[in-house]
Amino acid sequence: MELNGSNVSKGDFNKGKYNESPLEEPSEIEVQRKHKDKKKSQKMSSVGSLQMFRFADSKDILLMIVGLIAAVAHGMCLPLLSIVFGDMTNGFICQAQSANTSLNQTNCDETPFEQQMAVFSYYYVIIGAGALLCAYIQVSFWVLSSARQTRKLRKTFFHALLRKDIGWFDVNPVGQLSTRLTADINKINEGIGDKIGLLFQYLATFVGGIIVGFAKGWKLTLVILAASPLLALSAVLWSKLTVSFTNLEMSAYAKAGEVAEEVLGAIRTVVAFGGQKKETERYYKNLGEAKKIGIKKAIASNLSVGFAYFIIFGSYGIGFWYGSTLVLQNSGYTIGTVLTIFFCVTFGTFSVGQTAPYIEAFSNARGAAFEIYKILEEKPAIDNFSEEGYKPDQIKGIVEFKDVHFDYPSRPDVKILKGLNLKINSGQTLALVGSSGCGKSTTIQLLQRFYDPQQGTITVDGHDIRLLNIKHLRKFIGVVSQEPVLFATTIAENIRFGQEDVSDAEIERAAKEANAYDFIMKLPERFNTLVGQRGSQLSGGQKQRVAIARALVRNPKILLLDEATSALDTESEAVVQAALDKASKGRTTIIIAHRLSTIRTADTIASFQNGVLVEQGTHEELMQNDGIYHSLVEAQKFKSTEKDEKESDDVTAANENEYPPCKRTLSNSSSTKSISHNETKLEESKMEEVKLREVSLLKLFKLNKTEWPAITVGVLAATINGGTHPAFCIIFAKIISVFTKTDPNVIRKEADLYSLLFFIIGVISFVTYFLQGFMFGKSGETLTMKLRHMAFKAMLRQEIAWFDDKKNNTGALTTRLATEASFVQTAVGSRLGLIAQNVASMGAAVIISFIFGWKMSLLVLAIVPILAVAGMVEMKSLTGYANRDKEELEAAGKIATEAVDNIRTVASLSIESTFERLYNENLDKPYRNAIKKSQVYGWAFALSQAIQYFSYAASFRFGAYLISRNEMDVESVFLVFNAIVYGAVAIGQSSSFSPDYAKAKVAANNLFALFERVPSIDNYSTEGQTLDKFNGELQFSNVYFRYESRPDVSVLEKLSIKVGKGQTLALVGSSGCGKSTSVQLIERFYDPLKGQVFLEGINIRNLNIQWLRSQIGIVSQEPMLFNCSIAENIAYGDNSRIVLQEEIEMAAKSANIHSFIQQLPDMYNTRVGEKGTQLSGGQKQRIAIARALIRNPKILLLDEATSALDSESEQVVQEAIDKAREGRTCVVIAHRLTTVQDADVIAVIHNGKVIEQGTHEQLLANHGPYYNLVNAQIIQ
Repeated sequence: MELNGSNVSKGDFNKGKYNESPLEEPSEIEVQRKHKDKKKSQKMSSVGSLQMFRFADSKDILLMIVGLIAAVAHGMCLPLLSIVFGDMTNGFICQAQSANTSLNQTNCDETPFEQQMAVFSYYYVIIGAGALLCAYIQVSFWVLSSARQTRKLRKTFFHALLRKDIGWFDVNPVGQLSTRLTADINKINEGIGDKIGLLFQYLATFVGGIIVGFAKGWKLTLVILAASPLLALSAVLWSKLTVSFTNLEMSAYAKAGEVAEEVLGAIRTVVAFGGQKKETERYYKNLGEAKKIGIKKAIASNLSVGFAYFIIFGSYGIGFWYGSTLVLQNSGYTIGTVLTIFFCVTFGTFSVGQTAPYIEAFSNARGAAFEIYKILEEKPAIDNFSEEGYKPDQIKGIVEFKDVHFDYPSRPDVKILKGLNLKINSGQTLALVGSSGCGKSTTIQLLQRFYDPQQGTITVDGHDIRLLNIKHLRKFIGVVSQEPVLFATTIAENIRFGQEDVSDAEIERAAKEANAYDFIMKLPERFNTLVGQRGSQLSGGQKQRVAIARALVRNPKILLLDEATSALDTESEAVVQAALDKASKGRTTIIIAHRLSTIRTADTIASFQNGVLVEQGTHEELMQNDGIYHSLVEAQKFKSTEKDEKESDDVTAANENEYPPCKRTLSNSSSTKSISHNETKLEESKMEEVKLREVSLLKLFKLNKTEWPAITVGVLAATINGGTHPAFCIIFAKIISVFTKTDPNVIRKEADLYSLLFFIIGVISFVTYFLQGFMFGKSGETLTMKLRHMAFKAMLRQEIAWFDDKKNNTGALTTRLATEASFVQTAVGSRLGLIAQNVASMGAAVIISFIFGWKMSLLVLAIVPILAVAGMVEMKSLTGYANRDKEELEAAGKIATEAVDNIRTVASLSIESTFERLYNENLDKPYRNAIKKSQVYGWAFALSQAIQYFSYAASFRFGAYLISRNEMDVESVFLVFNAIVYGAVAIGQSSSFSPDYAKAKVAANNLFALFERVPSIDNYSTEGQTLDKFNGELQFSNVYFRYESRPDVSVLEKLSIKVGKGQTLALVGSSGCGKSTSVQLIERFYDPLKGQVFLEGINIRNLNIQWLRSQIGIVSQEPMLFNCSIAENIAYGDNSRIVLQEEIEMAAKSANIHSFIQQLPDMYNTRVGEKGTQLSGGQKQRIAIARALIRNPKILLLDEATSALDSESEQVVQEAIDKAREGRTCVVIAHRLTTVQDADVIAVIHNGKVIEQGTHEQLLANHGPYYNLVNAQIIQ
């Protein structure tokens, strides 16, 4: 397991990703083995310590240096305190001895006792004031500098991602990149902030302590120090283990994140095929891996802490034993000196122990930075931001391919182009034809320089495109692809992406040229209408027209049309085709088309087969040749012209797009909105935030019921552990009071006993720490896993409309999965143990103190609340920030995810810098927050630190007063003070976790709000009836519908229509008239606002939703495939059982894809890539058809199902579909009317209602709207 993990953790994503393939080539295994050997020699991957600060500018360096100096000064306060404390102890002992003459072990001062004590109190106050100032500077400066650096890192990392070439994205899963942008950079932010100040503060305490120790008495110092090497060893070992475990854990979580991103992005497909359970299990499996690593990490860290405490208590034992020996030998040591040395050295060594969490945070940051810096340092093969290369002012547009060979970096064994030679003159139109997957789209991608060919050259005007400036080259090219990607902003902004500096008038002109102006003006917000994530608010045809406008607005010299009119209905298609013909005048145009009628007029037509150009010429020449083109035309001819109309009708692009099956409805939307829109979004979500119910800790524990035994053992261990501190205080006070005795033998005997007791405490500590770590590690990891699993499951339970909400787009949801559960764990995992330990410690301390001296206990206790309040202030201020940070970073995260998800579109439009600007603007608010945070946090921390010194001053001054009144003895004063102050320090330690607790509370509230949300359509519901006998009768009765996200646009109005058992209903009409919406109502993705949808005369709301969906097979316009093998994608059609290989092959044969699959090297085990990117549109579509057939549905919904196929496959698939329709009720949406002419009922829909219905013949006889549509297609 580990080696595989290490592949991924080293960022060798493609190994991790393609490893799962069951059939590995022997050569590949060999490569991996070498790779692993190399890996071993490189050891664990993390970044050098100074490298962590590579983003610091001069101001940051100044902040960090001043912060460091303050931290060191703050650290020196404790050794100074120890000196004062030692001298003061001598004073106390003198006072006690003056009562009984004893060995002259102290050189007593003649000054009156109370006066001495007053002077010591002033010293304490001065040290406290110094600590106050230094602590503030230390924390605020470091927090500020880390905020500045993290902001730069986020910007640089995002810039680096946008620079990468497309081939890099083919092999690096986008899901993992989103995790890197959020979780990993947060880890770096944590590691290089105030924690470094604290680290140096503790180190200074250590160094200062040692220096004072040696100055006061080197013998004792050496003895106490003897244990330090062991301590250091345990710390080093711990840090090493933590880094490696962290890396492994991050990789495991990144894999789970990838699953989540893929599933949430394809939520409609998952729901339609009932894949929720399967996906939840897949996610759970990936979490299990992370959990195992997390538990190991917890055990390792606690073993080392336990060992450290064992060593520390052991060294106390030796130190006191040897110290008492030195005092008894009269070798110049007094008990005060012994204490000063003892405290300086033990505080020093203790401080080294305290550095552990900060070293851990820094090590975690180094581990996380490794992947990020690696991505930053990788030079892209093709740099999108490069300023190099020739920039011609104008180009003619002569394009030539010379002997071009090419294969995709992610599938180097499949040759796509094999020696392509092709020339297009300026202003000519070239059409590429051939069956799916023959290399047509690849040609277009090479011309845009998404990839460089392995061999051969591509020239524009005789210049090799590799020598031209890449952005400049792309500026001359306009692209309209098969599945256009629109960004989640307004229509106007989407068009403006084509050319940054265009005026509104030019945008309108482009929209008119693309025949999009009319439909845009009908929308309530017109050009300011938000299109939703990936344009999901628009119908296919509308999206396509906006994309065409976007291409035209840049007035390109070269126009690339990859099935550009495929998604249009007949009316718009004719007009847009005319617009395109106009647009291509005077421009070099390359067209890819399956529908041959659209390219008849091209200057040159080139036929491809298997990556080779087999013939080229004009339509007339090729028709005489009797070659491939001729056979393609013939194949389309006998279907009548109309037929090809639907041919490519709603194509779906292989390479680019990705999203949900039913594209026209809103899918999870993201946010690149104009910034003002973002502001309002934040306001709304703040309002929402307020409404969240508070979640009690009890609720979390109930959730973790199975782990109660472990938690109980953990709490028990922690409590015993907490008791070791008060026990230490009693022994400590006893040792001091030993020296007020007079008999050397008594002193010797008691000193020996107490020293031995220290050892025993050490052993107890070791055992309890281990138990505590293991038990809380296990329960915490189990809880995290459970929370992530539940959150994911709860997300999949929600209705589709929930995903339409901007707040729940894929980016935001994956971010929530990645962060919220781990925030909660920090509060209830090992932290819980610390709290139990600290409470036990404080409780025991208070009880003991009251027994030994209640007056002084009251005074010291009065100080404790002040300590607590300082902690509370800190916590309150941080909670607010935790909330705001989360929301604002989420907005930036969405922009990043959107850009990275659609990197091809971003690159072809050269709008990397636009996205970068939007992203950077969204980073400003969290940054301003961090500046405020640094101040608040700094003062709160400083107060909680300085109070300790002030409390020393008050307590000992009062203790001295009580002793002089004979109300207490020396032993009691020390016991009371140490017990309570140690307890308070422990409580203080608990309060230092308050920032984490604050985050945890917000996260828990969010999570439980999600768990408890009852969706309006519950995907998991088991209620409702199931029918034993079901024929597939379907009826819409007066259905009204509008999308929640656009309540002002009515989609269906009074839609009534009926289809009988085994009949085929065809829905026709222009784009956006409500055809796809009605299909989604049958799937029950949404419920109508008014009216009903009936199955077998029963309202579908009363049917069991899972049963209902299991009766329906859907093939949509843009099919969504998962990043697994072809076989697994087909089997996905029936998730209720294990599908046999024979059935998969049967379905593939029915969908006419079997022979293609057999040609692939891995056959059915070939991975399809993220969102199916490794396949062409037609191949994807056929796999989707096979997927729908495998469940043997009673109702078949075909939303433009054959749209992405070329003529050959289209004919065969159409036959397969005709076969599949037999005996099934079928609802077909089509723009190409030939495909529906033999439907039992054809319904023409306009503005959400049926305007006429009947058979093909009846409707033609009517001479109504249908007749006009058919005529429009025949004329062509």
